[in-house]
Amino acid sequence: IEEALKIAEATSGEVVVLSMGPEQSTETIRKALSMGADAGIHILDDGLAGSDAVATSLAIAKVIEGRGADLVIFGSESTDARMSVVPAMVAERLGLPQLTFANKVEAPGDGTVKAHRLTDYGYDVVEASTPAVISVVEKINEPRYPSFKGIMAAKKKPVETISLADAGIESASVGLGAAWSEVAEFADAPARAAGTIVTDEGDGGTKIADYLSEQKFI
Repeated sequence: IEEALKIAEATSGEVVVLSMGPEQSTETIRKALSMGADAGIHILDDGLAGSDAVATSLAIAKVIEGRGADLVIFGSESTDARMSVVPAMVAERLGLPQLTFANKVEAPGDGTVKAHRLTDYGYDVVEASTPAVISVVEKINEPRYPSFKGIMAAKKKPVETISLADAGIESASVGLGAAWSEVAEFADAPARAAGTIVTDEGDGGTKIADYLSEQKFI
């Protein structure tokens, strides 16, 4: 969201946020509006429950299609599935170039967009013409905090709710019944154990080395 806002501010553009999820997703949309986004779209339908990445990309692409977006910006992954494939799938469905895992984006408003990204073998700089799809990594920027003025203004900004029927999506193509994968089980993360305090009495380095050896790190 922050990256979209920065680009829009530099190019006199408009930011429309989109979320697919249950009722409480409206809270996320409103927060984005309070940060400065201009409008929101909420894909909301009980038939979407259990959708995998394939179905998710279908729904998002259907809603984006024909809206005239110059840039479609995604996070690189969701915090639950962590698959990192939806941005690429949406780009493929829309027939748009995809620039993924960007840690810096240059979009001067001249019909091009450039993404910088770290890779296992070095540093990539990739460029495409717009419209295009981009995914950005978590540390690309430091998101701004909503101001009181922004919070109040967000209450008056439009949020469009779209159902499967509105988007022209058949219910049989999304949801758990159409999923190629499903969550078998999940559990809370285990509580973190108390840390080990090492007092340095001239032998701190030895104690740390011994601890690392005990934990099979060295």
